[in-house]
Amino acid sequence: MDYLLGIDLGGSSIKSVAVTRDGQTLAHAHEDFNAEARMEWASDIRRLVAGVTEERKAPPVGIGISAPGLAAKDRRSIACMPGRLSGLTGLNWTEFLERKELVPVINDAHAALLGESWLGAARTVRNVFMLTLGTGVGGAALVEGRLLTGHIGRGGHLGHICLDPDGAPDVTGMPGSLENAIGNSTIQIRGKGQFATTHDLVAAYEAGDSNAGKIWLESVRKLACGAASLINVLDPEVIIIGGGIARSGPALFRPLQQELDKVEWRPLGSGVKVVPAQLGELAGAYGAAFQALPHKSFKAVQSVLG
Repeated sequence: MDYLLGIDLGGSSIKSVAVTRDGQTLAHAHEDFNAEARMEWASDIRRLVAGVTEERKAPPVGIGISAPGLAAKDRRSIACMPGRLSGLTGLNWTEFLERKELVPVINDAHAALLGESWLGAARTVRNVFMLTLGTGVGGAALVEGRLLTGHIGRGGHLGHICLDPDGAPDVTGMPGSLENAIGNSTIQIRGKGQFATTHDLVAAYEAGDSNAGKIWLESVRKLACGAASLINVLDPEVIIIGGGIARSGPALFRPLQQELDKVEWRPLGSGVKVVPAQLGELAGAYGAAFQALPHKSFKAVQSVLG
C-alpha cells in the first residue's frame, strides 16, 4: 500500500505518522532526543525513515518535514530558526534524506493547522487560527480557506505578538511575547525554578498549590488576551489549541474560556469557539504528510497553501 511519511521535528522530540493518501493512519511514533547534542535529531530522523521503510517493506511515496522556523521559499529547508536546534537552518532535507523527489519543508505550526484542516478540527471551516503551546508558542491561520504565509513566510507566527512592551525579549527579540507568557521554554523563569516543566506546574495547580495556581492562571490570562487580540485581527470561526500543553485539558480550557469571557469583543453576542486540536501532538506530522501528497493530488494541497 502506498503511504506518505510525515515527520514533525519539535524542540525536544520527533513525531511521525505513516498515512495513506486519503488520510488512513498506518503507524505513528514519538521519540525524544537530546536538544543539547548537535543535530542528534537529524540522525534520528534519518534512522526513522529507514526503520519505517524496512517495517513497511517499501519506501514512502512522499516525505514531508515539519520544523520550527521560517521555511525557505523553495520548500527545501528552514531558512531561519533563531535560538534553538543548531544546524537546522539551511539543511536541505531532500539531499540529507537522499530522496529523488522533493521533501517539502514547512513551519511546524503551519503544518499543524494543515493537518487539522485535512483530518481534524478545521475540516469544515475557512477562517480559523491555531496556537500550538509547547516549548514555544507556534501559530498559523487559514484566511478564506488559504494558509496565511505572508511575504517571507513569517505570516502566522502568532506566538511572537507583544503582550508587554516592557517584558523580556523572546527568541525573535519581541518583548513580553505570548510565547514567553506560556511557552515551556520560560517555565524556569516564571516558576522561579520550582517547576521543571509546564506539566509539573499544572499538576501542582490541580493539586491545590496556591503558588502554582497564581503562576498558571496568570499565564492563561495572558493567553486569553493574546487570543482575543488575534480574534480582532483575523475574525475566525474557530480557534484551535494544540501542542503538548493542550494535554492539560480542563485545567487549561476552563480558565481560558473564563478569561475570554472577560476580554473578547463580541459585537453579535456570541464568542468564538475554542477547541482542542483533534490530532493532538501529531497534527504537525499529519500536516507534513499532507503537503507531501504526490502530484496528482497537488491541486488539493495548493487550494490550502495558496
